[in-house]
Amino acid sequence: MRAPFPECAGVVIGTSAGGVDALGLLLPALPADGQAAVFVVIHLPRERPSRLVDLFAGRCAAPVREATDKEPVVPGTVYFAPPDYHLLVDAGPQVALSADELVNFSRPSVDVLFESAADVYGARLLGIVLTGASHDGASGLAAVARAGGRAVVQRPDTAQVPIMVEAALVRTPSAAALPLEEIADLLAALPRRSAS
Repeated sequence: MRAPFPECAGVVIGTSAGGVDALGLLLPALPADGQAAVFVVIHLPRERPSRLVDLFAGRCAAPVREATDKEPVVPGTVYFAPPDYHLLVDAGPQVALSADELVNFSRPSVDVLFESAADVYGARLLGIVLTGASHDGASGLAAVARAGGRAVVQRPDTAQVPIMVEAALVRTPSAAALPLEEIADLLAALPRRSAS
C-alpha cells in the first residue's frame, strides 16, 4: 500500500469528529508541486462560515481554497467543501457544488464526494476515511475500491472517534488501515508535477 502511486490524479478525504486535528497532521505533508488535486469533506455546522482555509493555508505548502461551483480542477490544490453544500467532481475535471438533500444526515457528504470522484478518476484515485462519528464515507470508499482506486482508512485504535473508519472497513475490508503518520507519508510521496 505504501508503494509509490505515480498515476494518482485525485485524493478524496472524508472526516467528521476529530477531523480538524487529523487533517492538521495530513495536509501539511502534501507537496507544493503535487500532481493530484485533493478534495476534503469535513462535517461542520452548516449554519456558520467555514474557517478551514484560514486554518490550513499558512500550514500547507499546497494551495488551499474553498471549492466554488464549476471551477476547473487545478492539480496540486486542496479543495474544502463549503458549509451546507455537497462537493462533487465532474468531468473535465471540474468542481461542482450541490444543495441536494442530506446524505447520511450530512451536507456535505463524504459518500457524495467519493462516489463522484471515483466516476471521474477511477484507478487514479486515492480515498481516505478518517475519524468520525457517523457511517458517512463507508459506501463512498467502497465505490473508490470498485473503480480500481486505492482505499485507506485511519487505523481505528488511533482515531479520536472510530465509528466512521470502522464502518468503512466493514464495507471495504481490503482498505489499508494506517496510523495518521503513515497516511501523511503516503501523501508526501505522491507524484510531483515536475516529475518526468
